[in-house]
Amino acid sequence: MNEDNVCYAKSSPAAALTWITLAFFAGFAGVSAYGPILAKLKETMTMSPLLLGLLASCPALTGSLLRVPFGAMVDRYGGKTPILTLLSLAAFGVAGITLMFTLAPNPTYSHYPLFILFGILCGCGIAVFSVGIPSVSYWYPQKKQGRSLALYAGLGNLAPGLFAVMLPSMVVALGFIVSYVFWFIMLTLLLVLVWIFMKDAPYFQYRQMGIEIDPDALLHTCGEELIPSGNAMASIKKAGADWRTWALTLFYFVSFGGFIALTVWLPTYWAELFSTGLVAAGLLTALYSLSCSLLRVAGGFISDSLGGETVVLASFVSITLGAVLMIITIDSFAVAVAGQMVLALGMGFANAAVFKLVPKYSPKSVGGAAGIVGGLGAFGGFVIPPLMGLFVKVYGASGYAWGFSVFVTLALVSLVVFVILNRRAPSKVVGPLTEKA
Repeated sequence: MNEDNVCYAKSSPAAALTWITLAFFAGFAGVSAYGPILAKLKETMTMSPLLLGLLASCPALTGSLLRVPFGAMVDRYGGKTPILTLLSLAAFGVAGITLMFTLAPNPTYSHYPLFILFGILCGCGIAVFSVGIPSVSYWYPQKKQGRSLALYAGLGNLAPGLFAVMLPSMVVALGFIVSYVFWFIMLTLLLVLVWIFMKDAPYFQYRQMGIEIDPDALLHTCGEELIPSGNAMASIKKAGADWRTWALTLFYFVSFGGFIALTVWLPTYWAELFSTGLVAAGLLTALYSLSCSLLRVAGGFISDSLGGETVVLASFVSITLGAVLMIITIDSFAVAVAGQMVLALGMGFANAAVFKLVPKYSPKSVGGAAGIVGGLGAFGGFVIPPLMGLFVKVYGASGYAWGFSVFVTLALVSLVVFVILNRRAPSKVVGPLTEKA
């Protein structure tokens, strides 16, 4: 294959990273389908804390469950087709919400099922994440994957934070309809651009051109080190049979699922516990969300230097501390802000470190492992908000603080599992030193 040392694949790792990141950014905005405006919807829809949490987190349901099959599909079809499919479904969801606000400017409780339906469709875009992980991994050699994956996930993760600021402000200034029409237009435009310009990794392009694929030559000419298994179900089964995949899934359930959960929960937390306005609650949530996303980028670089295991350990200690601070903040606004920033630090670094470990622990089933870890891990974004809502139902307003007991429990369990994982991690010899594989 390609004996003249020329890579015939179109595009480049940097260009592919750019388009895959933009696709994830557009899709991940679905997390904020309702979170930033939940307090305003609550005024007319008369929802209980549990139903409020379900509405806020419903995009995370499909965003997590679809990550498993769509992430694994990359090993067989490449990343472009799954990304276009998921973004199209998300566009239908945004269009549906726009239609709802057009037909019912002041929605009532009877409209709740339709809001759930369109929120679920919006959440399809969130699943782009697990498609992007193997797509980026196949473009880059393993020694550069920590940085590239951190840039991809960290910059893509900025979407909920930016929407937490923009959406409430636009709703207040322009109304629901104009705000969601603008969102639909931008999503559709990005969908078209991805369709035109995004290219799959060299392996998939060579296969489509009918060129015989030699893994060594592919690495030498195009820089692609990992070779897809070619079978989506086999990739899932292979990754699922390794207990370490499930340990990483737990970590991601707490860190990334927690990130999604707090992105949709914090606007209500600030508005209800500290009586901030809609815009101020959005700004405070954006402070958390944007910080967590940018820290994820830094976490990727640090994971390349110190190792993913070291960063994971420090991250869950930070998550535990941040959650404890949030519990004791019933009357202290300053401590609450500090607590959410400590949580942002822990979750941001953990999100990067966990996916630094995925290609290391599942080099022959990256797509399947990314689907399981990213999909079931993100399921925390759907599970956690209703659990926190139960604390509000039991304790009233103070339940917004006590709800962070969920994170204390999950973080401590993760630390126990980490100790087991770290003790049983395999090793490989690299030169005179032994490194964790």
